[in-house]
Amino acid sequence: MRELTGRARRAIAPLANRIDERLFPEAPTGADQGQRVAMNIAVDRFLEGLGPAALTAVEISGDGKAGLGWKQFESLNYPQFDICDPTPQDEFDVVICEQVLEHVVDPFGAARNLRTLCRPQGHVVVTTPFLIKIHELPMFGMRDYWRFTPRGLSLLLEKAGLEVVEVGTWGNRIGVWSNLARWTAHRPWHPQGNNPETPVVVWAFARNPS
Repeated sequence: MRELTGRARRAIAPLANRIDERLFPEAPTGADQGQRVAMNIAVDRFLEGLGPAALTAVEISGDGKAGLGWKQFESLNYPQFDICDPTPQDEFDVVICEQVLEHVVDPFGAARNLRTLCRPQGHVVVTTPFLIKIHELPMFGMRDYWRFTPRGLSLLLEKAGLEVVEVGTWGNRIGVWSNLARWTAHRPWHPQGNNPETPVVVWAFARNPS
């Protein structure tokens, strides 16, 4: 009976894989990934509320928020820009760190440097994955070390001297399952409901009070 069950499973597997790929296709770019939809909406809403036209901003890593109409915008790409290195940099009104802290050796040091990059009364935006598969790019020096719960991300930023204004999450069981095999592209039929017990991504908005 066990042998028959194994044969049936192997026979069904190709069809199941095709169905899975149809329902949860691979995203061609990071911007198309389904787990980023709710997070991007929340982050963009927060940044737009700050009044970008009067502010300077730096993004680590990438330039996904460059088009919000900043007074000045700069992109510092990790790992070419070592976020753990306390070498003095310019200060910015807004510091954006998206999907980077899981890749650094010293996240507490990195969080302190985010504050160093941020002007007094400026803002720091951090996003990280949680219930996401391990992802590494060794050829680019990208290793995968950490995951942060909402409480853990808050503590990380508070220990760096930042004042956490808001913490958000998005995720559900379908979202977790769909990203175990591939980075799933967003489709209209994918559930967008949020279950706080199964966060796929976590983000935090903080202020530099000094």
